[in-house]
Amino acid sequence: MSVVAIGNFDGVHNGHRQLLAEAREIAPDLPLVVLTFWPHPMSVVRPEGAPKLLSTLQRRIELLRDAGAHEVRVVHFTRDVSRWSPREFVEKVIDPLHPRVVVVGENFRFGYRASGGVETLRELGRGHFEVRSMPLLHVDGENTCSTLIRRALREGDVDLARRQLGRHFRLCGVVVMGDQRGRQLGFPTANLDMFEDLEVPADGVYAGWLLRLDTPDAAPWPAAISVGTNPTFDGEERRVESYVLDRDDLELYGVEVGVEFVARIRGQHRFDDVAGLVAQMHRDVADVRRVLALELSAGQQ
Repeated sequence: MSVVAIGNFDGVHNGHRQLLAEAREIAPDLPLVVLTFWPHPMSVVRPEGAPKLLSTLQRRIELLRDAGAHEVRVVHFTRDVSRWSPREFVEKVIDPLHPRVVVVGENFRFGYRASGGVETLRELGRGHFEVRSMPLLHVDGENTCSTLIRRALREGDVDLARRQLGRHFRLCGVVVMGDQRGRQLGFPTANLDMFEDLEVPADGVYAGWLLRLDTPDAAPWPAAISVGTNPTFDGEERRVESYVLDRDDLELYGVEVGVEFVARIRGQHRFDDVAGLVAQMHRDVADVRRVLALELSAGQQ
């Protein structure tokens, strides 16, 4: 027997974690199995409307386990799966987990063309498992949802994203070789090679943290993060580049890192010459120091 929680869980935000916490309390003696979907169902049924994602699948699984999942089952969402009726979904995916209780959000939909809802699930589970639906979480007067967080990131509002996620937004990827221009200017950066379907904050300069993900419990480094195309140098490729404050000795090529966004310092600008850019970069670093010092101070109170 088990308790089964079902959802897309993109970002594993505050609402998702509340659902998992309540699922654990229903039957604490039973394992909590979480069902999630990959890729995003919209990318299969309507690719032109598919959203950017808030995390990689690996990161989602880590976050779900941190939130209390004993096991994470990934439903590989295909065109065939999208055509399953609600009954087929229950018989092929839920029943084999032998659930005592199935927990979903109140807006849960499933089956062909999202034809099934919470009451459909209750009817199909009658005599086999109980269904509990959880209300949406409200933070700062708004429903917590992945759509809201994506919009906040596209607007550069990483603080709103943090409040809804319950943590700083993080991008994960491998450090790759860039143009080496930052090093020449005195600000060597770690350039991120990311999963192309990830949501990325709006262009600009941010205060944040860089973490090595290949070293357990590694302390985060304070970083000035640039998102954009480097318009001063007529760049075309959109990049995420992180300068670790006061460090020019880091060898991170090929290392998987996480970039966490704390606050937006400014938007992206084109400068008339390199001297103007470098002067602004020094001001950006000073602003980043102040922001991160305040965050550390608040965390120690």
